[in-house]
Amino acid sequence: MVIEHHELGQYIPHRHPFLLIDRITEIEPFKRAVAIKNVTGSEYFFPGHFPGRPVMPGVLIIEAMAQAAATLATYSSPEDRGKIIFFAGIDGARFRRPVVPGDTLIIEIIITKARSKVWKVSATAKVGDELACESDFTAMVGA
Repeated sequence: MVIEHHELGQYIPHRHPFLLIDRITEIEPFKRAVAIKNVTGSEYFFPGHFPGRPVMPGVLIIEAMAQAAATLATYSSPEDRGKIIFFAGIDGARFRRPVVPGDTLIIEIIITKARSKVWKVSATAKVGDELACESDFTAMVGA
């Protein structure tokens, strides 16, 4: 199953300019998902981060990972579609390489626990075979 960019709004409330994933290329309910973010030179944050040496802010990489996780959660639990998924915790976030214009960020989400309205996931973001970021998240389904 592939979820294209124009279909993401069925699963998460994020919209331009804050929708930070382009598509879901693989998704297995209650198990895992793979998302893609094509990082272009025209991203709104590059002029200020950093002039002359554009680098995608780490917090936005984390947010892209969270959006992929939220898509997996609402895909897995259709009754939660249209609800907001809130961060409850970010653990062990590590950044291994900068993400720059021209990179394709490949985000993998693995669910480690899903219970009622609380989700725990392990997430990685890679450029090619290189790890750019890794983190564990806890999220809670809101209203």
